[in-house]
Amino acid sequence: MSDTPFGFGLPPEEPDDGDEGKKKDQQNGGGQGPANPFGFGLPGGLGGGADNPLAAMFGSLNPTDLGAAFQQLGQMLSYEGGPVNWDMAKQIARQTVSQGTADGVKDASVGPAERTAVEEAVRLADLWLDDATSLPSGAGTAVAWSRAEWVEATLPAWKELVDPVAERVGGAMGDILPEEMQAMAGPLIGMMRSMGGAMFGTQIGQAVGVLAGEVVGSTDVGLPLGPAGKAALLPLNVEAFGKDLGVSKDEVRLYLALREAAHQRLFAHVPWLRSHLFGAVEGYARGIKVDTAKLEDVVGQFDPQNPEELQQALQQGMFQPEDTPEQKAALARLETALALVEGWVDAVVHAAAKPRLASADALRETLRRRRATGGPAEQTFATLIGLELRPRRLRDASRLWASLTDARGVDGRDGLWAHPDMLPTASDLDDPDGFVHREHLDFSELDKMLGAAAEGSSQKPDLHKKDEGAEGDDSKGDGTE
Repeated sequence: MSDTPFGFGLPPEEPDDGDEGKKKDQQNGGGQGPANPFGFGLPGGLGGGADNPLAAMFGSLNPTDLGAAFQQLGQMLSYEGGPVNWDMAKQIARQTVSQGTADGVKDASVGPAERTAVEEAVRLADLWLDDATSLPSGAGTAVAWSRAEWVEATLPAWKELVDPVAERVGGAMGDILPEEMQAMAGPLIGMMRSMGGAMFGTQIGQAVGVLAGEVVGSTDVGLPLGPAGKAALLPLNVEAFGKDLGVSKDEVRLYLALREAAHQRLFAHVPWLRSHLFGAVEGYARGIKVDTAKLEDVVGQFDPQNPEELQQALQQGMFQPEDTPEQKAALARLETALALVEGWVDAVVHAAAKPRLASADALRETLRRRRATGGPAEQTFATLIGLELRPRRLRDASRLWASLTDARGVDGRDGLWAHPDMLPTASDLDDPDGFVHREHLDFSELDKMLGAAAEGSSQKPDLHKKDEGAEGDDSKGDGTE
């Protein structure tokens, strides 16, 4: 995970195979050189270049590279595509991936043998899950992705998640100016918002690029980041995940395929779940306020000669969740929803794997700890939107789903996903036995009650007619009198 929440550093681009990157690097005059004061990855390989009068600002650039640098800077400042410069985010994510992970493992294209292994693992996982859940398969296809392919496939979901918060930051950058100046500073405000979009694009690109080196599938964060119906694994990361576990590669792949396929079933056959989770993230984001005082201080003191100061200031974060009942409720909804999804997957996968895989318990505990101790998902979201996206109550939720299976069977347990109001709440996670054995309304009896009520209402005109007849008799009697 990057240590620069809005870090401007842009890694040098290098193709997946690495060899062409070395040639390109040699053609451009060597290594990366000192850090770029603006850090936006100006082309051409930056160096000291004392004879260049602009070296203090742009490094050692020849005239061609300097022109390209200004062109890139102009494109950045003229970006009008929304609160985040997603073109920049994608470019930086791809370049971060091409650099490889800290252990020196670089991305590589997925070969036919690896694709076949993933397809077979997902197919077998789906067969095993048929016994553990009433939800049918949700994986129309099984795919093996490189890290770069994961970036491409998940960027639309990141856009949906991050844009609401970035919008708030963009507005805050305009609010820095005094009111009397805002009316006269339209172009300046536009430039500041473009800068904000570039800041977010840079950080998101770095975060997503680093995350691509760690995730093993499309649902690691508990949210469906990839296209619907595609169960995806990243063979390179699957191998790295199982490297020191003492478990065979095939078992590790199969267990992770079980988790991916279980997520796909849930999101495919609970149609409201995706919008519920993304809505919970957005609801929480609406309650986040930007520390405009810190933002104003950072922008006002920006010194191109000392970019590290800017990175350190921004690293401390500018997001402050409002301490209101609404914000606390939004956070509770989000954490509960994440725990219920992850807990259900944990319980279902364990039921499917335990009788068949000798390493099921060990792999289950490894993944639980990875999520609970703050894995890549938590760090990414904490950096991007001030939110730790992790199922804090994963174990509680998993126990509750397992107890529901014992008490009501697989169908009774999975039937709770029919509507969000039927799911356990945060308080139910405190008292799982109470929820499991609570008397729930029998919807068949409710239908009978509604039918009886409807039948009763249809009889009212007859009763009214009888009353009219009685009134007629009374009037007739009055007339005879």
